[in-house]
Amino acid sequence: MAVLNSIAARQGSSLLNILHPRKDTENEIYERLSRVQICALIDSNGTPMEVAHVATTLVEEGFTAIKLKVARRADPFEDAAVIQEVRKKVGHQIALRADANKKWTYEEAIQFGFSVKNCGLQYIEEPVQDQDDIIKFCEETGLPVALDETIDNIGENPLKMLAKFTHSGIAAVVIKPSVVGGFENTAFIARWAQQQGKMAVISAAFESGLGLSAYIQLSCYLELQNADMCRLMNKELTPPIAHGLGTYKWIKEDVTTEPLRICRNPCSGFVEASVADADRLLQKFQMNHNAILRNCSGTQVRTYQLKVDSECFSYFVKVQEIGLSIDKNVLVFIHGFLGTGEDWIPIMKAISGSARCISFDLPGHGGSKIQNHAGREAGQEPRLSIEVVADVVCKLIQYISPAKVTLVGYSMGARIALYMALRFSDKIEGAVIISGSPGMKDIVARKIRRAKDDSRARSLVVHGLQLFLDSWYTGELWKSLRGHPHFNQIVASRLQHDDLQSLAKALSDLSIGRQPPLWEDLKLCKTPLLLIVGEKDTKFKRIAQEMCYEICHGTKSGDEPRKEIYEIVEVPKCGHAVHLENPLPVISALRRFLTGLNRVPFQT
Repeated sequence: MAVLNSIAARQGSSLLNILHPRKDTENEIYERLSRVQICALIDSNGTPMEVAHVATTLVEEGFTAIKLKVARRADPFEDAAVIQEVRKKVGHQIALRADANKKWTYEEAIQFGFSVKNCGLQYIEEPVQDQDDIIKFCEETGLPVALDETIDNIGENPLKMLAKFTHSGIAAVVIKPSVVGGFENTAFIARWAQQQGKMAVISAAFESGLGLSAYIQLSCYLELQNADMCRLMNKELTPPIAHGLGTYKWIKEDVTTEPLRICRNPCSGFVEASVADADRLLQKFQMNHNAILRNCSGTQVRTYQLKVDSECFSYFVKVQEIGLSIDKNVLVFIHGFLGTGEDWIPIMKAISGSARCISFDLPGHGGSKIQNHAGREAGQEPRLSIEVVADVVCKLIQYISPAKVTLVGYSMGARIALYMALRFSDKIEGAVIISGSPGMKDIVARKIRRAKDDSRARSLVVHGLQLFLDSWYTGELWKSLRGHPHFNQIVASRLQHDDLQSLAKALSDLSIGRQPPLWEDLKLCKTPLLLIVGEKDTKFKRIAQEMCYEICHGTKSGDEPRKEIYEIVEVPKCGHAVHLENPLPVISALRRFLTGLNRVPFQT
């Protein structure tokens, strides 16, 4: 958006004119499509009568289309009762859309579908959890369906994926430009939909007035694109679509000093957004610094210390926390060897708007301290095996939250997170495994790795941390990281460890060569897993694929493969240190994973 707007400004033009250069012969169609209709958004909380009252109020304001969130009640029949009451109150001239966000099983979706068959839904977004059931749902119920989350991960070959959904029951694609990869991907998906005779609906993901101004012009561009296509195919022009930009009503404050004008058009009587007003906001944008400063103050990092007692030692933990002080939507971040909890701060800030995010320094790392009960001179140094550390983390989680938490671990931290997800599933809601491994299968390889890590630990103590780092980061694993513009800064942050004896012990005791392999445990995995790997990290890409195979094919004979229990995401342009090298795709994948766990209370 910024690049296109800059080009437009330099040419004294508008963003829309850059997307679709205006011809003198098209003045009439431009005038007709220069105001974008808006679909209102209702969260559907409350009784059917209460929701219907909200819907009636929106219709009185001038909205011609309303989307209602469903699949948030005890059973689908309750959601159906809401739709039925809303339809009764607003009449059949208003377009009603429902959005289930992939939260229903096929059976639940069918119950809802048959209950609302006479309600004239324009479409229902993502009614089923498994995309393979979408067409079956259309054919069984006769209800029109819209794709939303299904196209979020459209990948490099979108036509291959979209080809599965040419069925006439797929009435629309709902496209979030900020999720699918920008304007070009949006236009490509929309063009496919329009060629198939389907609606292409732009949907906001709680963008500010600045983002919505661009989306208004993008929505107009898609309408113009559709008009061009209808003309070329000698087809009658379809009516304009109400686009999913109604989130503007949910925002208390905005980044813009002048609010975006979305209001009732006195000529049409409909709530619309003017392309001219949207362009004016983009050209004369002024930052609302008061709102920005208040938002930043809300994401301050809270640092404190907790004491965790184990059998042989006390562990004084440096904890860092950002986000909501709640006992649900709790994410616990576990760093890798040589890291600290501070590695996660940028990602935690990005997620903290809808979750409580907590990181800490592992034993031997950063600001955390170990107090040996027996004393080192007694020859009973505490063991820092993965079992012991997992127990410590479990006790730490009990201090933090009584509810289940989601773990996010990287490298050594990923091994700890995976161990806990498999062995402490009653405490773990889900686990995000970044560049992680279930351990080494081969006994001889484990012995060699133990010896190598023991030698490295001795070198760390003898030669000091600086020389150790110089040697450590020459390895092939860090080739991509060495090319990162902040590589020197990242390495400098690894000097924050005062207790080299404990750090060396963590390297030795937590060696993957000493870890019990978890490959057999994966076959019985019940905890949802998100596996994230770097595009250039060939070793851990292979490991992730092998993990997926074990999970998917580890079922009993005759059982269906459990594809829903895991997801693998390959992050482009990075190697092993994915969260440091390319954090934005990691943040995006995290948000999608949390949505799948039903942990985010509301999303568009």
